[in-house]
Amino acid sequence: MIPLTIPSQNRKLHATERHTQSSRTWPHQLLRRLLPVLVLAACSVTHLQAQTLETIEQRVTEFTLDNGLHFIIIQRDVAPVASFVTHVNVGSVNEQIGQTGLTHVFEHMAFKGSTTIGTTNWEEEQKVIARMDDIYSAWLLESRRAEPDQEKVDRLWAEFQELQEEAGQFVVNNEFSQIVEREGAVGLNAFVSADETAFFYSLPQHKAELWFALEADRFINPVMREFYVEKDVIMEERRDRIDNSPFGRLMEEFVSTAFSAFPYKHLPIGWPSDIEAVTIQNALDFYERHYVPSNMTISIAGDVDPAEMRRLAEKHFGPMRAGAPPPRVTTIEPEQRGERRFVIEEDSQPILMIGYHSVDVNHSDAVALSILSGVLFQGRTSRLYRRLVTEEQKALQIGGQNGFPGSKYPGLFIIFAIPNQGVDLADIEEAVYEELDRIREGDIDEREIERIRTNARASAIRSLSSNQGMALGFAQAHAQRGDWRAVFRDLDIMDTITADDLQRVVETYFRKQTRTVGYIRTLEEATASN
Repeated sequence: MIPLTIPSQNRKLHATERHTQSSRTWPHQLLRRLLPVLVLAACSVTHLQAQTLETIEQRVTEFTLDNGLHFIIIQRDVAPVASFVTHVNVGSVNEQIGQTGLTHVFEHMAFKGSTTIGTTNWEEEQKVIARMDDIYSAWLLESRRAEPDQEKVDRLWAEFQELQEEAGQFVVNNEFSQIVEREGAVGLNAFVSADETAFFYSLPQHKAELWFALEADRFINPVMREFYVEKDVIMEERRDRIDNSPFGRLMEEFVSTAFSAFPYKHLPIGWPSDIEAVTIQNALDFYERHYVPSNMTISIAGDVDPAEMRRLAEKHFGPMRAGAPPPRVTTIEPEQRGERRFVIEEDSQPILMIGYHSVDVNHSDAVALSILSGVLFQGRTSRLYRRLVTEEQKALQIGGQNGFPGSKYPGLFIIFAIPNQGVDLADIEEAVYEELDRIREGDIDEREIERIRTNARASAIRSLSSNQGMALGFAQAHAQRGDWRAVFRDLDIMDTITADDLQRVVETYFRKQTRTVGYIRTLEEATASN
């Protein structure tokens, strides 16, 4: 049975665990993203100010270093603290075939220190790590042969384990996190999604140079310390959040069914065989391709002096090698030729998932689709919640959003529901289509749209009490939309959306041909229907 209450935030903001960091895992983020939220880069992804754009622009300073690294400095003198965000424009969508999960693996590695932090002797440690990776690669090659030499496999594995133990003798556990927390850091955290990776925490304002020194060090001098230990942690996360979770299994099956070619078809947690196969050299190659200054944005919000931030940026990040621009994702998902359906039969609570191919966050229809998600799912007065949960009591939970599993590229408008006891999934599915048809036929009140606008503005105002929210939101908007001001343009667009626009987008995108439907059906129900 899956939990009936799913966390409401649509980002994976996980607490750093100093021993395993096992909470930094994507399925939690997926569950959050499946709740009624507005993805119009407004309240849930990018945090807006209540004041005018002109007022905010007076507080924002931007500059780009010669190597291409862009900085956004937001002055907020409400307290002598500052929040620091390093945003990398890379997610699982950028992974190569056979290396799924690598984005997540490298995110874990960023907390392992550098060539000077986290080790007692880097020169000796790196020699052992190099030998260990060579032996692991040889073991992997032999173990995956059609007819492996088992004696050789066992010998290589034993040698690998000896080297891993030897490498561990040089490790100073959690030294990076201990340093920053000793200096007053709070909220040390990170997340990985289909589209992006971000690292962030807050420090007292006078510790700004400490952040610059440590952050530059861990990204200029990355290490693959405890790489294979951390892969075991990630594999355990996968078992916990995907393999042993009905919702996780449904999501994995769903995206791999809905997408034929585009890399949104695999989850950021990665496939087990890929996690096992990835090596330290793979991770270093990934870093060289994607962790380049032009693919990174650093945002700082708090009681800071922009001129001083620029001086520190040039001092610590200026030496970072520019590198070549990262490879672009050029795959285009082919038009779907017909509805796709699948059923998972197992001993768990029934779940329904429906998805329609949609648009990316920069598309002219993205805001209208996000408002539509609010009309359908946001709050107890939303259409589907009111009908299926409150009035007919057919569902225990229903939700959805536009932009799943990512929004940088065309994703899905997703809908999910958990039925009440004794309710057939087909009944809930039919009710969803009936509500969409009502909107398609023009049955929508302007007051429904205004409710979503009001909620979005209120949420935006609440969110702006956080330095971290502003820093993260502005960095995301710059990286994925080209300008942090895009979030204000979305609010302006939201004010222009009408009932006719919602009718049009339902007619355009909510077609049976572009639909994927997934069921989890209990074994008892499946047996009875045969």
